[in-house]
Amino acid sequence: MSSFSELRLDGVGRRFAGKDALVDLDLTIRSGEFIALLGPSGCGKSTALNCLAGLLPLTAGSVWMDERRIDTLPPEKRGFGMVFQSYALFPHMSVRRNIAFGLQMQRLPRGEVKRRTDAGIKLVQLEDHAGKLPGQLSGGQQQRVAIARAVVLEPSLVLMDEPLSNLDAKLRLEMRTEIRRLHQSLGLTTVYVTHDQEEALSLADRLVVLREGRVQQIGTPEELHSRPVNWHVADFMGFRNIVDARVVGATGTEAEVEFDGTRLTGTVAGGSAGVTAGISTGATVKAAVRPDDLRVTTGAGLEAVVEVVEYQGREQAVEARTPGGRALHLRTQERLAPGDAVRLTVSPERLLLYPSDAGSAAQPLVEAGAGT
Repeated sequence: MSSFSELRLDGVGRRFAGKDALVDLDLTIRSGEFIALLGPSGCGKSTALNCLAGLLPLTAGSVWMDERRIDTLPPEKRGFGMVFQSYALFPHMSVRRNIAFGLQMQRLPRGEVKRRTDAGIKLVQLEDHAGKLPGQLSGGQQQRVAIARAVVLEPSLVLMDEPLSNLDAKLRLEMRTEIRRLHQSLGLTTVYVTHDQEEALSLADRLVVLREGRVQQIGTPEELHSRPVNWHVADFMGFRNIVDARVVGATGTEAEVEFDGTRLTGTVAGGSAGVTAGISTGATVKAAVRPDDLRVTTGAGLEAVVEVVEYQGREQAVEARTPGGRALHLRTQERLAPGDAVRLTVSPERLLLYPSDAGSAAQPLVEAGAGT
């Protein structure tokens, strides 16, 4: 693999027809790191990847590989491998010929092409399918061919744009493991675009969450999962219950809030004092909690009536509605049925409180390029 110490995006931006698709992206990627660009459709993640690949010219900023500026280079001069959502395989070529194609375009010696192609086929465990055409393969096998074609080029960086989105649930899980295995065994540096937060959490060393073209937060999976920096990130990272609540008292890093006539204690997100964080008595805040952290209790709690129950093995996924008409989602081992009246509670450290206006201007919890 071609080596570099770090790849740096400095203030990278891209506009389409006068509208910002990506704004001031600052990100430092270390050699060997797996970075996931994460966010909903239209957030700018694929735009960022295409700018990095050279498929889109920048309208602001620059891209550096160590001390060498590369955003002025055409895509083929950057030495990156690319894995597309659509696989982009040649339908009339066998698995072997598809994997060898890029090597042949580099005019490498025939023996070197064969050696690398054989190694690539073995790497993705397709030895028994090397002579088949793409149309004779399953979706997962086709994706393995696309990955092998990229890595045999021994790229300095592998770019993956939603590579698993066309696969069924079982294959997605299998290919997630395969991609992580290849990344680790080959010492790849990988930038991976996805809208699936579970996929990003399981694969990446660090995640970059984007919203409307702007970075919301950069951090490790644990940081993004446990400490979203604003309620937009929390919403995207699985805090399915986000409700407006009124602060009735704030002390240090905790605040008491009222929702539907019930008082609950939560933690001010970010660990700042309540007043400093813009959370003070009388303010309306966003209170966020994961379905896993809402618990059914026999004591005091938030009243709700069960409306929908989904069987999920040991647990049930439940939607309940409060007297004020708000739907809440929880996961529980309690055996509930539609119409059941329940009381719900949550630990203060699991109920995160955010200023209602905390949005796209928030600062990243972990600065780009900081240690994981």
